[in-house]
Amino acid sequence: MKDLEYDVADHIATLTLNRPEKKNAFTEDMLSEMCERLQQAQADDNVRVIVLTGAGDAFCSGGDVSRRANELEKGPPTVLQNKQRLMTKGPQRVALALTNVDKPVLAALNGVAVGAGMDLALMCDLRVATRSARLCEGYIRVGLVPGNGACYFLPRMVGVGKALELLWTADFISSEEALRLGLVEQVYDDDSFREQTAALARKIASAPPVQVRAIKRTLYQSLGTDLRTSLELVSSHMAIVNTTDDYREAIAAFKEKRQAHFQGK
Repeated sequence: MKDLEYDVADHIATLTLNRPEKKNAFTEDMLSEMCERLQQAQADDNVRVIVLTGAGDAFCSGGDVSRRANELEKGPPTVLQNKQRLMTKGPQRVALALTNVDKPVLAALNGVAVGAGMDLALMCDLRVATRSARLCEGYIRVGLVPGNGACYFLPRMVGVGKALELLWTADFISSEEALRLGLVEQVYDDDSFREQTAALARKIASAPPVQVRAIKRTLYQSLGTDLRTSLELVSSHMAIVNTTDDYREAIAAFKEKRQAHFQGK
């Protein structure tokens, strides 16, 4: 079986990390394929939503610590090799690949998310979790710094002080605490998690896809700019979506008091 499974159904592309015996710890091949599959999903007009999840009882335990132990026994890599590996073979490339995806990306935390695994979830647009899931920025436990985006994403979500506390203590937090902090948007019971996650993904996929993608672009663009520039950007997006068939269908469905059906045109 492959370390990463990919399938598309009902306009939803699902990427499943598939190393359950290792709590879905990353391999370089898994990360390479993840970047390729994200590109594939972005280019596929049939895909409207992307869901990232894990096999078994874990979302992702991050990097494979046993691999690092083996490397130290053989002799540590050079400083340059360390830096290049992180940038070109580690989860950093997934974070950069996701910047080219303007479709909704949902992280479905079916279990524990640790270190780079937690960071992978933070890279996504939305996060949902099982009630039994736990999250941890565990880098300090293994003598590392957070190399995969935690220092970027965490303070933007929970503030500087809370981000530093999570990173310095490496404490596990429950899904309920993650919900309170704004790290996840929904917590579902374990026995209904798959069904409720699928229902959320289908709800987003049923919306007009051109408009959904324009909203995502506008929001992320606006985070790094001033109000005047943001309004200028959204006026361009509005001018485009007002010419789409889906806009006309939405207006017609509203007037006729019926469910709209969107084609992405």
